[in-house]
Amino acid sequence: AGHLAIGFKKISPGGHWMNIASIASKKAKLGFNQSILMHTMVSAALMDAFISCWDEKYRSHRVRPETFINKYISLKWQPLLQTPPFPEYPSGHSVISTAAAEVLTYFLGDSFAYIDDSELMFEIPSRSFVSFRHAAEEAAISRLYGGIHFRDAILHGQTEGKNVGIFIVNKLRSAGIKPFRN
Repeated sequence: AGHLAIGFKKISPGGHWMNIASIASKKAKLGFNQSILMHTMVSAALMDAFISCWDEKYRSHRVRPETFINKYISLKWQPLLQTPPFPEYPSGHSVISTAAAEVLTYFLGDSFAYIDDSELMFEIPSRSFVSFRHAAEEAAISRLYGGIHFRDAILHGQTEGKNVGIFIVNKLRSAGIKPFRN
């Protein structure tokens, strides 16, 4: 259950994915130039994903589950995660995690297993993932399980993040930058 809080009130979501890029870079034994390139492109994907996400959040301006449930169903209901003080739609974790996962998958492949120990310093145990997309899917759905997003915010956020990630990957391809995997 501790990993359901991936990035929340610990390392920022973007910082968490940059650390995952570092973990992957070390595991793949990338050279300096490859590591810098991968980190830069993950960072670009995160930046574009955050811009896209927050633009939509304030265009849609949807209320959170806690607000809706407290008004129409039960005044006593509280989510497992603390409700953030900004609009619900789309899920930021879904957008940025999916975007970062697309870029990392481009460089290192769809079956790049790794152990995420990013938050050991906060006493959150390490987790094993079979792929970057697996981690992104878990980060996304955690927001539903935590009670701070509706399902469509997760699903649409994942689509938005995939589109951002594909945009970055297409820029890499058009620049002739090839994946690092064999």
